[in-house]
Amino acid sequence: MKSLVKTVVLITGFSVLTRIVGFLFRIYLSRAIGAEALGLYQVAFSVFMVLLTIISSGLPFIISRMTAGYRISNDKHKQGKLVSSALILGVLISLALCGVVLLLKSVFANIFADESCLLILISLLPALVFSAVYSVFRGAMWGQDNYFALCVSEFFEQIVRIFICVLILAPATSVLSKAVGVAWSLTIACGVSALFVVLLYFIYGGKMSKPGKEYKQLIKRSAPITGVRVAGSLAQPLIAFIIPLRLMSVGYSSSQTMSLFGVAVGMTMPLLFIPTTLIGSLSTALVPDISMAVVKEDNAHIESRIRSSVVFSLFVSAMAVPLFIGAGEMIGEFLFDNSLSGVILASSAWLMIPMGLTNITSSLLNSLGYEIKSCVNYFIGAIVMFIAIWFLPIICGINALFWGMGICMCITSVLNFFMLKRKTKVKLKILKPLVLLIITTIPSAAITSFVGVLCSFVMPQFLSIIISCGIGMAFYLLLCMILNVVDVKGYFVQVSSKFKKKNKQKPLKI
Repeated sequence: MKSLVKTVVLITGFSVLTRIVGFLFRIYLSRAIGAEALGLYQVAFSVFMVLLTIISSGLPFIISRMTAGYRISNDKHKQGKLVSSALILGVLISLALCGVVLLLKSVFANIFADESCLLILISLLPALVFSAVYSVFRGAMWGQDNYFALCVSEFFEQIVRIFICVLILAPATSVLSKAVGVAWSLTIACGVSALFVVLLYFIYGGKMSKPGKEYKQLIKRSAPITGVRVAGSLAQPLIAFIIPLRLMSVGYSSSQTMSLFGVAVGMTMPLLFIPTTLIGSLSTALVPDISMAVVKEDNAHIESRIRSSVVFSLFVSAMAVPLFIGAGEMIGEFLFDNSLSGVILASSAWLMIPMGLTNITSSLLNSLGYEIKSCVNYFIGAIVMFIAIWFLPIICGINALFWGMGICMCITSVLNFFMLKRKTKVKLKILKPLVLLIITTIPSAAITSFVGVLCSFVMPQFLSIIISCGIGMAFYLLLCMILNVVDVKGYFVQVSSKFKKKNKQKPLKI
């Protein structure tokens, strides 16, 4: 348990740092290129993400699981053969994907609502090859529990991308040149990051051996995972096509549509994904941890991990809801100088709860080897989502995107819970803490909003946000303690006692 906590703390620390830097970059980007250019980039990027999923989902996941298994027998030779085989396989697949896009340029040009998106997509293609290299070595270090190297490489990529993007955007003047510049910044950053992670792999003692029969094994085991994840990732480009199409059908112009899509996906959505920083850290640590427990048939360990991780994810996801409901509009105006993004943020904050549950339950099912069943659950929710985003724009405009996603994740998380319960026989008992956490968000949101309004009369907007959100979070934690949802007080006491004990053990320096 201690090793898992340390791992989560390490990953979370770097993830928070990386997200903060990335979030500041997102603010700069939205102001530097505008909502329309951001919308064009997001449409092309959604297609790129489908291609990226093919090389960065099943392959590194299987590498991490197989490496974790080889660690038990301490077979470094097989680990080296695995990495070599996966590297060749990943590069060949990425080159083939680039060739397909270039050969079918006319098809993609007809699919995009704006032909400018094709040029942006082509600018992103080299990043596929770089990402294939990065994913293989990342998967190997993931399976070896070398989380420090993983975190450093991700942070390094973010810094490089920001530096390059600022240089490229400096001379850009048109909407298209700005969007293409952002794409090239990602491509170059992926190349530098791939080189960096290869160096880290060898610095930390990684080896490569002559590939053998691992090709067949990798393809056989990763193909089902890649297939279902690619099918799931197709939702992103479909959304990028359907939402603009439906908005234009109810009277919005092409420019207005791209601006709205840019505000929703480029400005509002990243804020809603903030809780997944902590949940994602836990998910990353759980994969090799549970995979090794499955090999050892340690059912008690698996059951403990499932219960604690689900409650933790619920607690973290619900914490941000009242803050965004109460101070969402101020946050949007301060960060992006766009009040609409703040209004959308406040109205869609509830989405973070089912989003967090879907994230952690899907990771748990994947760690247990039920990737296909997890994806089937997502497909069921996705069908309802597409029905919603097709018909709802006439009623609620761009908010149809968030309602559709929320409905999808509610259905998916419920199905995942039933699947976990049936496959592991674990009694999750999640209904009571879920209801209590939802109840705590209502008065916490009211307090956040009330304090924010009072502070706005006498303080700058930044201080109003900090004070209102701080008081709202404190009130949320207090209610959690009163209702005994989670042992917040006990956690802080435990951390404090460990810190004091550690300090006492340190020798005095004279």
